[in-house]
Amino acid sequence: MKKSLSLTVGELAKATGVHVETVRYYQRRGLLATPERRYGTIRRYTDADRDRLRFIRRAQRLGFTLEEIAQLLALDALRDRERARALAESKVADLDARIADLRAMRRVLVERIAHCVHGQSSEPCPILDAFRGDVRGEPLEEG
Repeated sequence: MKKSLSLTVGELAKATGVHVETVRYYQRRGLLATPERRYGTIRRYTDADRDRLRFIRRAQRLGFTLEEIAQLLALDALRDRERARALAESKVADLDARIADLRAMRRVLVERIAHCVHGQSSEPCPILDAFRGDVRGEPLEEG
């Protein structure tokens, strides 16, 4: 049987590439259990804690929010593949929408840069003018 690690919070943080305060924040959010202090000593974390923290970090890098990660952890415990897949599909749709927004933002900026390069220095800067309009519901298209 594999021996369980016995890490301090600092060692756990270092092993997973996060700050100690991040570990504590995840504990407050209920994403990571807070181990008991055995015999009045410092808290010790196990390989399961390390693996869970790595799970959280990987899910974050894939764009999941902490609320969604809490759902994923619950679904993992239940072995609910169908709902986990549905959550992942929803995240893909969200990412696709964000990618489309980023492409539109890039297109507008490239157009403004081109206007800036070819415009007269006495005219207002088209890049800065782009930030003066009302942005509520305004498409990212050139006017």
